[in-house]
Amino acid sequence: MAAALIPDRPLRIGLTGGIGSGKSTVAAMLAAHGAWVIDTDALARELTAPRGAALAPIAERFGADMVGPDGALDRARMRARVFADPAAKAALEAILHPMIRQLTQARAAAGPPDAVRVFDVPLLVESGRWREQVHRILVVDCRVETQVERVMRRNGWPESQVRAVIAAQASREARRAVADAVILNDGIGLEALQAEVDAVWSRWVSD
Repeated sequence: MAAALIPDRPLRIGLTGGIGSGKSTVAAMLAAHGAWVIDTDALARELTAPRGAALAPIAERFGADMVGPDGALDRARMRARVFADPAAKAALEAILHPMIRQLTQARAAAGPPDAVRVFDVPLLVESGRWREQVHRILVVDCRVETQVERVMRRNGWPESQVRAVIAAQASREARRAVADAVILNDGIGLEALQAEVDAVWSRWVSD
């Protein structure tokens, strides 16, 4: 879909940021403004939850031991597998990405007709296809050291694991290069972050 073919309204915003950047907090703030948020990570979790549509093809491709005792994808086991094997990563993406795209379109269509659509996409830059599907891209950015500290505190991961995830994602520079606006979420509190989000909303939506 070419950018020129996207209807002028409702506004479509692509939201992205590295792990630990605070992107989910920004998404919640945009939702409080009335945006209809489609979280592609949440869709991936839905597809790999118990009885999720992606479980059968994943088990067929990677083995039944990739499904945990709770009936959901063993995310830690799968994460270790795809980080160690680029072919496995490509195979997983070949299963999940078409399903996520289909669900994303369905959830976007289900929202209130006039609500701003916010597509919360961690791999927006890596996918290479979102620039032509949204009107604006908002990047939430912070220093790598801040990412590491936040994720270690939140997830309890060792530093090496956090840095491996960061290294596998697009660089800060690559994300900023596609951005129409950047929120630097580093060394600021929630009140200041809210002010930054409010300013972007006012500039893009309210004016």
